[in-house]
Amino acid sequence: MRELDVSEITANVAEMCKEAAYYLPNDVYEGLKRGRETEKSEVGKIVLDQIIKNAEIARAEDRPYCQDTGMTIVFVKVGQDVHFVGGNFVDAINAGIAKGYTEGYLRKSVVSEPLFNRVNTKNNTPGVIYTEIVDGDKVDITIAPKGFGSENKSGVKMLVPADGVRGVKKAVMEIILHASMNPCPPMVVGVGIGGTMDRAALLSKKALTRSIDDRNPMPEYAKLEEELLELINSTGIGPQLGGTTSALAVNIEWEPTHIAGLPVAVTICCHAMRHAHRVL
Repeated sequence: MRELDVSEITANVAEMCKEAAYYLPNDVYEGLKRGRETEKSEVGKIVLDQIIKNAEIARAEDRPYCQDTGMTIVFVKVGQDVHFVGGNFVDAINAGIAKGYTEGYLRKSVVSEPLFNRVNTKNNTPGVIYTEIVDGDKVDITIAPKGFGSENKSGVKMLVPADGVRGVKKAVMEIILHASMNPCPPMVVGVGIGGTMDRAALLSKKALTRSIDDRNPMPEYAKLEEELLELINSTGIGPQLGGTTSALAVNIEWEPTHIAGLPVAVTICCHAMRHAHRVL
């Protein structure tokens, strides 16, 4: 059994929050540059030039890549041979979020109650934390700040098995077309298929933590990713003001589901596809 003081969790989460806000992942940065090379719209090329330059300035000056530094989503894989000491694990993560957002001068966007008393918590807590128990004695943490311009345009469709691949494509494209230019494209689109309504949504979020250069290991889903990307890029949505680079990638994650169901969830992320990853 390995003991891990939760103060290490707090310190690392704080650093990761700043890292995710400042530094666009290299796969997304290179994807934007590829999009610039193939973009057919002159206005789209100008927009992509500005987006790429913004990423370079943010990295060079340790400044937030986007003013909406998001609601902090945290995916944690906890080895079953880890024993936390020194405090509560969830409290330690939230303390790290508060520390990172305060020290990094990141915008605090979380309200304590969603409907009747929308008062800002002033430190971006609580985060949305998903924990998975795995083998080993390590703690694997992914921080994914999620802005709500794109989050507000995400959605879930409850299909039946007879809808099949055609139905999945139709469901995804309905959500994308409804979103249009509002999620600050070029987008990265996470699709979750299977499980239940809530699990499909979680899968679609997890899909966004995968590199945009990595296709699903199952050939049928990899093919569907490419087909959906082609459909999205043919809409003319483009990089915010129209064009051919509407999305950089479609990432699909799936899991088993009920014989009567075919849940499909789509989480849209703007070009600020930020995340940070560490193993403790």
